[in-house]
Amino acid sequence: MSETNQTTNRKNDERREQIKKAALKVFASRGIAGTKISMIAEEARISQGLTYRYFQSKEELFTLLVQEAVEEAQTAIRNVPLLPGTPLEQFKALTWNMLDDTNKHYFLLIQQAQTAEGVPEQAKLAISRYHPQDTMDLLVPIFEKGQQLGEFGEGDPRQMLFLYFSVVTGLMIQDTHGSMGSWQREVDRLIKLLT
Repeated sequence: MSETNQTTNRKNDERREQIKKAALKVFASRGIAGTKISMIAEEARISQGLTYRYFQSKEELFTLLVQEAVEEAQTAIRNVPLLPGTPLEQFKALTWNMLDDTNKHYFLLIQQAQTAEGVPEQAKLAISRYHPQDTMDLLVPIFEKGQQLGEFGEGDPRQMLFLYFSVVTGLMIQDTHGSMGSWQREVDRLIKLLT
């Protein structure tokens, strides 16, 4: 492949990623029904026509992002036991990961795809492979170990994890809708809910 073709391919890949990043942010905030290609183009700071050069429709783009979001979420949860440190430190790292700008949009997109109307069939299929119960099954042993070490408070691990994820999701939604500041700075306080 010539150097010119490589440069063109690299620029096309960069543009495609730019559009996907903008779309992820808009879809996570507005859902599929509340999003227009023009909004994605505006967020990406490109023309609407250029968006259509890379993606045929918002449905195609939404589906691709949901598939990526499911993979990212599953990978993040599967990797928690591999993180260094104590259970408390592992949960702290998970919380930072979930509240990271890109990752929180992936988690919010999954929520949108699970609850919104008008979700394309391919996106529904991708979501059907995401099982919150699997998340709990992976995290409960870590949480129980943290309880044994005295790092986490007493109580039913599943119930405590449910409350933890509810708070984290709520913070993501507030932050996405322009609330004050980034919750990343408050991870230590958030983790205290578990201790």
